Amino acid sequence: MRFLDEDEELNPIVSAVNLIDVFLVIIAALLISIAQNPLNVFSTDNVTVVKNAGKPNMEVIVKEGKEIKQYKSTGDIGSGEGARAGVAYRMADGSFVYVPEGQEANASANSSEKNLK
Repeated sequence: MRFLDEDEELNPIVSAVNLIDVFLVIIAALLISIAQNPLNVFSTDNVTVVKNAGKPNMEVIVKEGKEIKQYKSTGDIGSGEGARAGVAYRMADGSFVYVPEGQEANASANSSEKNLK
């Protein structure tokens, strides 16, 4: 019996098997954490994640089905390209009325007046 005990102490495979068991537990924990991630590619849930909300380096990550889109903030608040197209008014009943401005609005108003006559 004493011979078998000494053989197990000298056998390097026994310690390697223990290391493999530890690595298998670590890999299983990593797979579980990947599966529970809300941006998991394999799930079909719709998810929106906002990173650094309200900061100049804010990011919005939108996952719809299997498609993931990432939007990064430029840090400029209230800026963009375009022109003022009109004015919107909130009525007493809560509805909105849009009134266009500019030459297009005058042309459409004139044409609608002609159609009424």
